[in-house]
Amino acid sequence: MHLPHLPRARSLRALLGALCSVALGAGLLAGAGTATATPPPQAPATQAAAGSKVVGYFTEWGTYDRKYYVKNVETSGSGAELTHINYAFGNVTGGKCAMGDAYAATDRAYTAAESVDGTADTWDQPLRGNFNQLLKLKKKHPDLKILWSFGGWTWSGGFTEAAKDPAAFAQSCYDLVENSKWADVFDGIDIDWEYPNSCGLSCDESGRDAFPKLMGALRAKFGQDYLVTAAITADATAGGKIDAADYAGAAQYVDWYNPMTYDFFGAWDATGPTAPHSPLTSYSGIPKADYHSSATIAKLKGLGVPASKLLLGIGFYGRGWTGVTQSEPGGTATGPAKGTYENGIEDYKVLKTSCPATGTVAGTAYAKCGGDWWSYDTPQTIATKMSYKNEQGLGGTFFWELSGDTANGELIKAID
Repeated sequence: MHLPHLPRARSLRALLGALCSVALGAGLLAGAGTATATPPPQAPATQAAAGSKVVGYFTEWGTYDRKYYVKNVETSGSGAELTHINYAFGNVTGGKCAMGDAYAATDRAYTAAESVDGTADTWDQPLRGNFNQLLKLKKKHPDLKILWSFGGWTWSGGFTEAAKDPAAFAQSCYDLVENSKWADVFDGIDIDWEYPNSCGLSCDESGRDAFPKLMGALRAKFGQDYLVTAAITADATAGGKIDAADYAGAAQYVDWYNPMTYDFFGAWDATGPTAPHSPLTSYSGIPKADYHSSATIAKLKGLGVPASKLLLGIGFYGRGWTGVTQSEPGGTATGPAKGTYENGIEDYKVLKTSCPATGTVAGTAYAKCGGDWWSYDTPQTIATKMSYKNEQGLGGTFFWELSGDTANGELIKAID
């Protein structure tokens, strides 16, 4: 579940020829949908091979209260570890891709101290904001690719209208991503529809084939020189959100999927039971069967999605309850634990010292401090998840989101 706060964003033109569709899976998915796309060309030598992708979300609104700037991606060492950044989020409204927060994206003036390259913005330069800072980051890391992610938890309601005319939607996205004002910022588009033919913040009834039609239209419009990816549900339960949409049929159109293998459990169930929000495997007492990462991956692979088109999701944050007396998972609670920006959720960089891990379960960590109980990943549990990712032959790893890491990039370095 990707939760934006106040955005409105605009996109750009990707650098043509900078990377062809990832040849991480063998082209078209046999027999899926009514494919008209051609198989992706051979991946260029500079492109990350299957297994090595590291995709991090950069949130547009993080530049406000969190004061997390593109410069922090560089100073933390994350810029050297990342293969791709997903810029979150663009809006989806009126059946079209639209800006999220235009001020944050293209207008905010950065001081020399805040800027990636130490050069302050001037009043008359044509592009400022996050987009200009991302261009500066790409100059330091020429192989880094950036995708504009549209939707998220808050703005996914717009996809219902978009699905009525996929070609018009794709054209609007292309025009936004190709806008000459921010040419060369983006290398592709990421769709974060929560959730096609199912319910998130709102419910969609577009049908099982709406998602492949939408992704097919995007691939047809953007072609093979742009990346087209999607964040998708991790709900592997029988008749659950994966079953609600034809993710296998759409797989032929995407370079990869980001199954959101986190937020399985949390303090929206205010009284518990306490449970790790991103378990890798099942465990005795898990509150809901098939609510764990390995069930998600197994289900998608079983449907025919190539392993190399699946990235393993990691949360750079914890979810927690208060009023808990039991150290192990499965305890009762009285509500969400206090968080810096929102109760029930807290950054890893805070939790590692405020409530250090006291145990592990199902390949992830948990912590009991006072009456609070938190679950989150640590460098050690990430190492376990990376072993699983390699064993499964997955295309790489993605995480939500960069500002949750420590100032020296402790978690992203554990991924690498």
